[in-house]
Amino acid sequence: MANEAGNIKKRDRIGVTLYVVYLLLLIGAVAIVSKIIYIQIEKPNPKIVEALTPASIEKSIEPKRGRIFDSQGRLLAISCPEYQFYIDCTVMKAESDTSKQEREWHKKAQALADGLAREFGDKSSSAYYKSLADGRRKGKKYLKLGKRVDHNTYKRLMELPLFNEGRFRGGVIVERENIRRYPYGELARRTIGFVRNNKSQVTNTHIGIEGKFDYILHGTEGVEYLRTTDYGRVLNSDSTVRAAIDGKDIITTLNIDYQDIADKALREQIEGEDALEGACLVLMETKTGAIRAMVNLVRDADSGRFGEIQNYAVGRKAEPGSVFKTVTLMSVLNDGYIKSLDETLPAKNGHVEGTSINDAHIPDFARQHHTDRISVLDGFKISSNYVFATLAVKYYGKRDGYDGTDKFLSNIYNYKLGEAFDFDLDGLQTPTIPSPKTRYWTNTDLGSIAFGYSTEETPLHILTFYNAIANKGKMMKPYLVNGPGILNSAVCSRAVADTLTRALKAVTEEGTARRLKGAKCSVAGKTGTSFGTYANGKYVDEHGRRKYQGTFVGFFPAENPQYSIISVVYSKPTNKSFQGGGIPAKAIRTVIDRIYDIDPFFQEDINKKGK
Repeated sequence: MANEAGNIKKRDRIGVTLYVVYLLLLIGAVAIVSKIIYIQIEKPNPKIVEALTPASIEKSIEPKRGRIFDSQGRLLAISCPEYQFYIDCTVMKAESDTSKQEREWHKKAQALADGLAREFGDKSSSAYYKSLADGRRKGKKYLKLGKRVDHNTYKRLMELPLFNEGRFRGGVIVERENIRRYPYGELARRTIGFVRNNKSQVTNTHIGIEGKFDYILHGTEGVEYLRTTDYGRVLNSDSTVRAAIDGKDIITTLNIDYQDIADKALREQIEGEDALEGACLVLMETKTGAIRAMVNLVRDADSGRFGEIQNYAVGRKAEPGSVFKTVTLMSVLNDGYIKSLDETLPAKNGHVEGTSINDAHIPDFARQHHTDRISVLDGFKISSNYVFATLAVKYYGKRDGYDGTDKFLSNIYNYKLGEAFDFDLDGLQTPTIPSPKTRYWTNTDLGSIAFGYSTEETPLHILTFYNAIANKGKMMKPYLVNGPGILNSAVCSRAVADTLTRALKAVTEEGTARRLKGAKCSVAGKTGTSFGTYANGKYVDEHGRRKYQGTFVGFFPAENPQYSIISVVYSKPTNKSFQGGGIPAKAIRTVIDRIYDIDPFFQEDINKKGK
């Protein structure tokens, strides 16, 4: 009985103990649940949060920018990494509690200073060591060292003492940045362009091919997350990483050899002319519209030097002058108003009937040639305003209830001289073509358009029109990247194109562009000279000075055109004359002769002649 009673007491003690344990666990569970609810409702202690959950920082991963090549596969633009070195002078200082360890750090710092002085060359070894020692004493965590360096120098620097121990033991910090490099310097710089800031939406930060095709070249940025530790920021392995997608390469139509030829030829003509403010030259492949060279030289206001500052070829429109007479000639030929270049007009006083237009050159022509008639071809050769104003007014002007103005203007738009067609560079200006619908209109307005005034065109528009003549009426869209395209499959018939070519060839052989007569291959083209207006709308200032725009545009060889070309010069107010048959024609003559010596098409021709 005694044993049985003892067992009962023992079981009772165990039961009580279990009840107590159960009760404690229940109380603890209630406390935990209550705390969880409290945490969900109330904000926890920020210090505890910061200690237990280190901040995760989002960092973008820059993609590698695509390269730009010329048509022969030569690099025009490439991104190269550059490295800026810093050092955390406090690394391992807390553990360096003995003089032996501190002496060891200074010994390495001295060796590092020797290497820095050798690689950078901007300061002495002692100066670098002083900076390191001062940084150690003052606890500097981000001491800048030297300048940015390339990859080869980076590898050598990483072998120096302290640097070779890495970020956490040696304190080395390296910032990498991709820098855009242009191996051919100034050549085609405005055409190749630049991007000042990929994240900016302001259009003038995106220039040229770099800007227009930034969405292809830039690629897609990646993202990684960093967390803060006692040793600085490290990759947060608990977070996902989105890799960057590198940009794609672009192949352009430019030929850097031809670009070099065009650049030098234009500089040779303009650099000695203080009165010039700028010039441009564009070389286009006839059959495709591929632009092989685009030179834009503008005088810098501070240095006075010419550089690729602004794209005149696409961004500057002005009255084209006599190069527009070819437009009038194409129009009357297309519409059947004249059948031959040998048709004549009266050559007396040079007055265009029904207008206020007078041409003083006509009486001189009549006197020199002992005639009272002038043919359309002769008028084209001497670039007569009278002849082409007369043709326009006679066939499209207001007379006896007839008004063909709209027909003439429609022809101009059909030749793509009234619109800004799609182009591989931003900034192509829309030409200005006046109309009776937008202003008071007389036959004088019509006549002035006929010889290249009252309108505004860019050099690229004029070149595109002349290239269509060279291409037997098919107008190709100029391009630098995107590939060939057709603007108008037939601006004129082959017969009209041949007639116009005959007229243009006569200009270079007997007319205002005789400088091209001795070129290494035959050239067909037209000169043009116009004047810029002042604020008062006049062409001459109070000192009798004019702002000249001289143009030559044409194609070569005349019998089988391979290239079309235009050169335009722009002067400051000056008393000196700058005609299209001067500097532009001379620059183009040089380009043609030098291309003739290296272009495969002409090499075949030379070889045939040699055999």
